Amino acid sequence: MTVRIAMVAGEASGDLLASHLIRALRRHLPEAEFFGIGGPKMVAEGFDARWPCERLAVHGYVDALKRYRELSAIRRTLLAQIRAERPAAFIGVDAPDFNLWLEGRTKDAGIPAIHFVGPSIWAWRGGRIKRIARAVSHMLCLFPFEPVLYERAGVPVSYVGHPLADVFPLQPDRAAARAALGVDGAGPVVALLPGSRQSEVRNLADTYLDTARRLLARNPAVRFLVPLATPETRQLFDDAMRRTHAADLPIRVLPGQAVEAMTAADVVLVASGTASLEAALLKRPMVITYRIGKWQYRLMKRLAYLPWVGLPNILCNEDIVPELLQDDAEPEKLAAALEAWLADDRRRAALEARFAELHLSLRQDTAAKAAAAILPYLKGAGA
Repeated sequence: MTVRIAMVAGEASGDLLASHLIRALRRHLPEAEFFGIGGPKMVAEGFDARWPCERLAVHGYVDALKRYRELSAIRRTLLAQIRAERPAAFIGVDAPDFNLWLEGRTKDAGIPAIHFVGPSIWAWRGGRIKRIARAVSHMLCLFPFEPVLYERAGVPVSYVGHPLADVFPLQPDRAAARAALGVDGAGPVVALLPGSRQSEVRNLADTYLDTARRLLARNPAVRFLVPLATPETRQLFDDAMRRTHAADLPIRVLPGQAVEAMTAADVVLVASGTASLEAALLKRPMVITYRIGKWQYRLMKRLAYLPWVGLPNILCNEDIVPELLQDDAEPEKLAAALEAWLADDRRRAALEARFAELHLSLRQDTAAKAAAAILPYLKGAGA
């Protein structure tokens, strides 16, 4: 009997994770079939994408409200298909707002519901843990401090490591990255990452440019790399450069290439998010910053459980890199924090050693571990 597994991945990062998981499960179940919502990487592994993952993409609360009916219809239709076809398991890959609803109903139908990538209950919205406990048969976590939170709530859980730690080399080749980008060895290089979302670039571009100007005044040999994820964010940054008369700054804007830019850099200024974890895995000193609406920031501060927003500090459980957020995200403070890294070789070396330890703790062969945790739920279904 062929094992059939339903899956939903809601964006590009989930598509990548799910494609690796499909490949790992097929090592044990060569004839397994997978269907649901996914992207091109999953399809390349033989996944039956009944809807493309792009259909689930929303951009902010307003867009989510506008598309509520459409997304609800997709979710209800897929649930009906799952109930009719009775797969051996349902696997929701990230996208908790979409997947937890499905997981609860597939679990109620007697189908194991596995969630891959624990929602950030450790950061805020911790009240979701009760909903998760009702909805999920098994949680797969990327970070080592997460399992105890789910265990306390009675959720079966496995730590599987972070897939980026499997992909990134333990010793990044900065010389090769600089050669690939055409960056010579004269003077320090600073990577500026104002975020991948348009709202982030709008909020931070002017601040980043003013920071660059102030850092250049402190260190005239400094140069800047600015990787931007999309044509839209590139346009927003170009507009900010014109608005702030920044044409004279030694800035090179790159189409994407964030990993290459961070690898090549001596220090990174980064908007809080996954990019800060990437910088840590690349062993780069950094300054983390963020700025959002005042009311949104106040709400998040009230709901927050930890004193940090940056993953490097959360994972190391200490102030290992500076976080300058909201009102503190001002150019003079940011420039001073970046210059402090450039001026202190011993501090940089200590940070690189700590990040190497972190990298090893997260490098777990994530797809293989996730597959091993899922396989017991497939026994008796042709496994």
